[in-house]
Amino acid sequence: MRTAHQILADAAVIAVVGASRDPLKAAHRVPLQMQRHGWRIIPVNPTVDELFGEPAYPSLADIPHPVDLVDVFRPAEDAVDVVRQAVEIGAPAVWLQLGIVSAEARRIATEAGIDYVEDRCLIVERAAAGLTRLG
Repeated sequence: MRTAHQILADAAVIAVVGASRDPLKAAHRVPLQMQRHGWRIIPVNPTVDELFGEPAYPSLADIPHPVDLVDVFRPAEDAVDVVRQAVEIGAPAVWLQLGIVSAEARRIATEAGIDYVEDRCLIVERAAAGLTRLG
């Protein structure tokens, strides 16, 4: 299994489940920061058509191309279904944002052989590793 830093370094396209249009929410600020540092952000939110200049999709299965990482901004009880969907689309890694922990989601990811991170923030880990996809 790759470390959190390795997962970020290897990812170019991040699907963000629960991405928010509200600029006051972490589910908006975090993906926007990642985009500003060069990652392609694919918002997954059934209530919006577009976020961050990218088309939004109602579910992971609706994304018409592969993603390198599924980032989850949903309550822990929803994480299990999101991880199942990530496995179904062949995502190589799942990341549950700060404060989100699920033993069942971890079990599903581990059994499927995909990398799994929980209770960590993408932008904190990106900064700590000094990662950027720019240039």
